[in-house]
Amino acid sequence: MYSNQQLQDSIDQITTLALAEDIGNGDITASLIPADEHATASIISRENAVICGRPWVDATFQKVDSAINIHWQVCEGDHVTPNQQLLTITGPARSLLTAERTALNFLQTLSGTSTRCNHYAKLVAHTEVKLLDTRKTLPGLRLAQKYAVTQGGCFNHRIGLYDAFLIKENHIAACGSITAAINNARTLNLGKNIEIEVENLDELHEALAAQADIIMLDNFSIDDLKQAVSINQKQAKLEASGNVSKETIVSIAETGVDYISIGDLTKNCQAVDLSMRFQ
Repeated sequence: MYSNQQLQDSIDQITTLALAEDIGNGDITASLIPADEHATASIISRENAVICGRPWVDATFQKVDSAINIHWQVCEGDHVTPNQQLLTITGPARSLLTAERTALNFLQTLSGTSTRCNHYAKLVAHTEVKLLDTRKTLPGLRLAQKYAVTQGGCFNHRIGLYDAFLIKENHIAACGSITAAINNARTLNLGKNIEIEVENLDELHEALAAQADIIMLDNFSIDDLKQAVSINQKQAKLEASGNVSKETIVSIAETGVDYISIGDLTKNCQAVDLSMRFQ
């Protein structure tokens, strides 16, 4: 899991980069407006959404001009409806326009991620399963999207390659066997969870014998998932993965697995439709 400091550092870095790629050596269109012109603008939602991204929006406007004042009418994780006002911004008109697109990009993208996660979470709310994200995130937005996942009611898998073992097919082949891979991981004594991917029930038995902490059931049928839960008897945590969609997720969740990992939570997010209007 990431720390608050890691998240704050990421916000600082990514907003600086995003502004630099948009503004370059200066906003030539905004220069048409008198430098002393002040304005108030509002950002509204054009559709139903779960809002996420306030810290990125705040950082963007403040980096462009510390004289900008921001007043939010919604909190992180709030559900909003079409034409609902999300925030008002007051300050130099040039600065508001310069920051507009970058701020909206963050808010639209992260709200899109949270909204998508919320749709999935509602589908399985009657079960005890936890829905997990993956590393299939937009480059540079890893922590931002991981944060957005939690605002939508889902949970984070490992953050990167450094905070947990996830031993997959190619790792197993390189190590020689499931047992060898798990033993090698344990020998490193890093204090990290050891998760391994299995593709059938025979491999599940081997992973259980080797005492994996988490076992990923890759592309198992519903019947095989049910058998895996029965065989496991809560020895390890079970994670279903592969072929997960809005059409299949309920039946997967109802098998009794502990987790379902879904790349779709982050890799296919659709930006929420927002707009900024001067008052």
